[in-house]
Order: sequence, then structure tokens, then C-alpha cells
Amino acid sequence: MAPVPAGSALLQGTLDLLILKALSLGEMHGLGIARRIEQISMGAFRVGPGSLFPALHRLDEAGWLESTWGESENRRRAKFYRLTRPGRRQLKSETEEWQRLATNIALALRA
Repeated sequence: MAPVPAGSALLQGTLDLLILKALSLGEMHGLGIARRIEQISMGAFRVGPGSLFPALHRLDEAGWLESTWGESENRRRAKFYRLTRPGRRQLKSETEEWQRLATNIALALRA
């Protein structure tokens, strides 16, 4: 299978899943989350601030994330995010749903 071209568009709903996955590896600030998504997708997905920060706000409002202000590695004030217990449950649920969907699409394409 050919790799997804760098900067490919995300399907609706997958950004939240990728953010939750990135944060499952530990607390980080927005730029760190964007970098982690690019890393775990092997460069396939690059998330800009115009998409990332509204999604972080939405996930925070849903109770899936907690945030605190701190200092980034370059000594700038930054908001750091971490998963909450409900966020971990949501990650598990969304991962299972995505795997079911991917399996069903693969089956349909083989038909």
C-alpha cells in the first residue's frame, strides 16, 4: 500500500482521536501535540493551529482533557494538556470504533 501523501486531509472526527492518542503518551503543549501527531502518523498528517486549538478547546470542554499553564522548553508561557480518566475511556472507545469501521470498509472493498 502506498503511503498517504504528507499533509493529507483528515477525515472528520479523526483529529480528536489523534489528539487523544498523542496525549496518551504524556502531557504536552499545543505545538508538542502537533509534532507528536506528525510523528505518530509518520509525517502523513500535519495539524495547523487553526484546526488544533479549536479541537483542544472542544475536548477540554467535553472533560476529556485538563489544561494548566506552564513554561515550554523555550521558556515561553504555554498551555499544557493531559488526558483525564474520561478522556482515556473516550480514546479506547474511539479506537475500537475506528478499527471496526476500517475492517468493514476493507471487507467492502474486497467484495
